[in-house]
Amino acid sequence: MTMKKIFSLFLSVALMTGCSQHFITDKSYRDALSEDLLMRTEILEASGIYLEQMGLEQDELEAMQFLYAYMPLGDMVNHAPEYYLEHYRLTEKALKTMPWGRNIPEREARHFVLPVRVNNENLDSSRTVFYKELAPRVRNLSMYDAVLEVNHWCHEKAVYMPSDRRTSSPLATVKTAYGRCGEESTLLVAALRSVGIPARQVYTPRWAHTDSNHAWVEAWVDGEWYFLGACEPEPVLNLGWFNAPASRGMLMHTNVFGRYNGPEEIVRETPNYTEINVISHYAPESASVAVTVTDTDGNPVQDAKVSFQIYNYSEFNSVAFKMTGQDGQTSLTAGLGDMMIHASKDGRFGSAKVTYGKDASVTIPLSYQEGSDIPHVEMEIVPPVENAQLPDVTDEQRAENTCRMEYEDSLRNAYVATFRSDAGARAFAERHGIDGDATSKVLVASRGNHAELAAFLEKAAGSGLGQRALDLLLSISEKDLRDTPASVLEDHLYNTPVDADVMKVLCPRVSTELLVPYRAFLQDALPESLADTIRTDPSLFVNWCKDNLTCHDDISLRYVQLDPRRVWETRLADKGSREIFFVAACRSFGVHAWQDTVTGVVKYEKDGLVYDVDFDASEQEVAPKGYLRLDYRPIPLLDDPKYQVHFTLSKYEDGVFRLLNYGKADTWSTLFKDGTEMDCGYYMLVSGSRMAGGNVFADVEYFTVEEGKTTVAELVMRDVADQIRVIGSFDSEMKYKALPDVSSDISEAVETSVLSTTGRGYFAIALVDYGTEPTNHAFMDISAAAKELEAWGRPLLVIFASDEDFRKFRADHFNLPSTVHYGIDVDGRMRNMISTEMKLDKGGRLPLIVLADTFNRVVFFSQGYNIGLGDSLVKTSKAL
Repeated sequence: MTMKKIFSLFLSVALMTGCSQHFITDKSYRDALSEDLLMRTEILEASGIYLEQMGLEQDELEAMQFLYAYMPLGDMVNHAPEYYLEHYRLTEKALKTMPWGRNIPEREARHFVLPVRVNNENLDSSRTVFYKELAPRVRNLSMYDAVLEVNHWCHEKAVYMPSDRRTSSPLATVKTAYGRCGEESTLLVAALRSVGIPARQVYTPRWAHTDSNHAWVEAWVDGEWYFLGACEPEPVLNLGWFNAPASRGMLMHTNVFGRYNGPEEIVRETPNYTEINVISHYAPESASVAVTVTDTDGNPVQDAKVSFQIYNYSEFNSVAFKMTGQDGQTSLTAGLGDMMIHASKDGRFGSAKVTYGKDASVTIPLSYQEGSDIPHVEMEIVPPVENAQLPDVTDEQRAENTCRMEYEDSLRNAYVATFRSDAGARAFAERHGIDGDATSKVLVASRGNHAELAAFLEKAAGSGLGQRALDLLLSISEKDLRDTPASVLEDHLYNTPVDADVMKVLCPRVSTELLVPYRAFLQDALPESLADTIRTDPSLFVNWCKDNLTCHDDISLRYVQLDPRRVWETRLADKGSREIFFVAACRSFGVHAWQDTVTGVVKYEKDGLVYDVDFDASEQEVAPKGYLRLDYRPIPLLDDPKYQVHFTLSKYEDGVFRLLNYGKADTWSTLFKDGTEMDCGYYMLVSGSRMAGGNVFADVEYFTVEEGKTTVAELVMRDVADQIRVIGSFDSEMKYKALPDVSSDISEAVETSVLSTTGRGYFAIALVDYGTEPTNHAFMDISAAAKELEAWGRPLLVIFASDEDFRKFRADHFNLPSTVHYGIDVDGRMRNMISTEMKLDKGGRLPLIVLADTFNRVVFFSQGYNIGLGDSLVKTSKAL
């Protein structure tokens, strides 16, 4: 009898015996779960997981079987079964002790309370911590009010701040006191689930009308799903700053753990989760498009991969994937705007633009393959129109909510005040004889993790490795500084030669994984013969990984990678974790290895040559290279297009075009004006001019880069005379010193963000000095247009370049609009930001006038003396 049959027998007996209490009462669901879990028998055995031998009660066993049947590979391998059992017991405790627990249906409890994982965050023990803090606070509230209260608690702990794509754990977000929207929403979902409230994270993978995305939360209350902005408490549910942009969304989705049979449209089912479409919760109108994929003879193509794409950050970003059926068809419901649809199979592809609400169906022939000569494509992409539905909020509710938020800010700020300051970090550096600038940089950035980094640096300095420890800290990301324990850092510092290359050997980071202490473990665990192989010929280690590691990409989850130590112990991996393991092992034995930040290809160095790692190739080779030059004819106010703002490049691989990850600071002139070396292959160049209304005039060009040759292509940016184009970016989180009114003393100024003053939407900023003719003319022009700017209703911030400029200003000399707010630039930061973004020489000529929105899109800019400034602002505002 095979091990799989033995496991099946154990599983069948386990599901039929034991006490009568079931976690899953639906027998048909238990049967389906049994089949799904059976598919993971070999992985469970390799990981040393035998649920039926843990002495569990019936409900515990079923809950654990549910979790292990659908959790991603990384969670199966990285954490012990006892971790998940504790979470189930905490779930049961919350459902029994919270007053609403007995009223939550089994389906909602199973899929939206029990699961530990929210998205792709690092897992932790937050449920224990959060329950202890939140249960007494919400126990006597209604379920509706409890959701609002939990969000107020989250606002006490964290606010928004952009960061990199690795998602911090909920406890790490609390420790840091901020997070990006994906981290804030993960925190709120974890907090709600900790007190037995079903919750899920909702994503718009990409906005259609602007270059960004967003995540928020839906909570189940008394039979209905409500939405709310995480860590952004409002007086009522179904209200957030994103009501209006969400009404323009094309797709809102959430990934539900396991097999889910709820009422929502299913986008796709994977071995780990069910992706559902919740666009109907936000967009007043939506429609479906039926897609038929054919071959070149018009025959339907089964099992073609269909990618639904939204233009965002100058690329066609895939927001949903589906497979065609026997009839070559699939479909998707979305908001009433434009999408690109890309279909591929067996090396052939095709694409088409569709307009939801207009095109009920589209046929896409697989007409092209790698190297096809495709004509230049021009198109306009139009997003859905805005149609926000806002719930009623009384003035009393708003005032009470604002008062509470100010108090919560004070609690959080008191905690943040305990973090290391620049002065404190420099004093620490002086005491330990290490570089002050570098020490301040890492300790200040570490925020709530400063004690761990200080302990690491103190020990290293005492061992004569202070500078080496700083080199290590400077090689990792700011997020790593905020959540990496000293013990992990010490493993890499003390088990790496002092003369080893910092970025290619000492640095513990490979991709987007959570940092772990793998170095001493691998140096001890790998036999010396394999270590010698790695040192002398890494290509043989590539073969070893290929022959000895079993990849399970079908149950892996992006950014949930396996710990390299567990890869060695279990011989399990997915493609990404195998790459991380390869680099980790190479670095552990002094071999230069890394992952290319642009292409994502793993590389190693041998005898002065750089090799690409290809686990499918029989031999590792130096990748062939060619050159690419892009020619560009400037349009007004755009001399140097930016990557992922105005254009992107994607390389064709396995039927799809994969984005090259150049940075947003890279431009046409720094990358492609004079030509740059590229991997040979087939490429797609996408460029676009985003208009103030959200529509885009896009251009697409296809070409091949050949070995040793220079390919020349044209980068096209279109200027449309009768529409307002987005011409730059303005960081609405920029801080300035806000004054209560124009008669205030400078001592009354409070540092705050532009966003805090303006609220969501458009605003204008005038960065001015005092008494100069250009500034006086600007004030007079704005005064002449005061009534029309007041009718516009949006804030105008007058920011003075210095304290002295504000002291001398006399508001009674002008008739500025009543919508004006006054403030002072902080150390020239705002001027530097504007001049950098708009490419101004020496800080530009004051006054600097910007009209932008809180999606950071600049639609009007002026500097120095310009006649008719007020009329220009009015004209632009009316056209928005």
